[in-house]
Amino acid sequence: MLELNNVEVLYSDVILAVKGISAKVPAGQCVTLLGANGAGKSTTLKAISNLIKTEDGRVTAGAITFDGVDIAGGNPAAQVQRGLVHVMEGRKVLRHMTVEQNLVVGGHMGNGRDAKELLDEVYGRIKRLAALRNRTAGYLSGGEQQLLVIGRALMARPKLVMIDEPSLGLAPLMVEEVYGLLSDLKASGLTLLIVEQNTRVALELADYGYVMESGRVVLEGPSVSLKSNEDVREFYLGLTVDGERKSFRDMKHYRRRKRWLG
Repeated sequence: MLELNNVEVLYSDVILAVKGISAKVPAGQCVTLLGANGAGKSTTLKAISNLIKTEDGRVTAGAITFDGVDIAGGNPAAQVQRGLVHVMEGRKVLRHMTVEQNLVVGGHMGNGRDAKELLDEVYGRIKRLAALRNRTAGYLSGGEQQLLVIGRALMARPKLVMIDEPSLGLAPLMVEEVYGLLSDLKASGLTLLIVEQNTRVALELADYGYVMESGRVVLEGPSVSLKSNEDVREFYLGLTVDGERKSFRDMKHYRRRKRWLG
């Protein structure tokens, strides 16, 4: 469904933020991009949706195809109409509008179906939003706002949803609720591409993962393999071979580079 082939992204004609990334997101699967801050994960999503151009960035090499069509550099609105929706980091709700008004805005970029029909579908899937439909979005909790932006994405009837840091800043119970929703969406056949620093929850949901560092993919594989990989366990799950906790911050960057890039 979605394929990136040796994609490079440049900011302000100076900073090379993504350096030849190749990745695939098959239809009906969940794929995750993992890595620390500054690894290039969010930039990769913005390159796909082409929101990168709002930050003076552009794809300078490689190809991005969606359903066999080259979409690199395409208009962000056109990407949504193709069925590719980007839920950005930071829960970008329209703070002075109600929950329902936020959802209706998402429906305007969809396939022209009746807004009430779409709202009923979203409320049926995310019952917490139905109870909050008249609440001003700016007064919602962080977790409720995360559910709202996912619901707004569903209003566009997407084929693939890209979600940036869905668990960021949320309490454990809310992380469980958000990922429960994502699991339901995956089970319904929706394709997901998730950027996440919470490696544990991401690998529980994903079929396949890519670990990024300094704009490159340094490790990839099925989630079940990544969960048992010594490097991932040590650097991202905080576990050593003997089961002791290990902080990622305690590890030297050059040790990871040497082990992964050889």
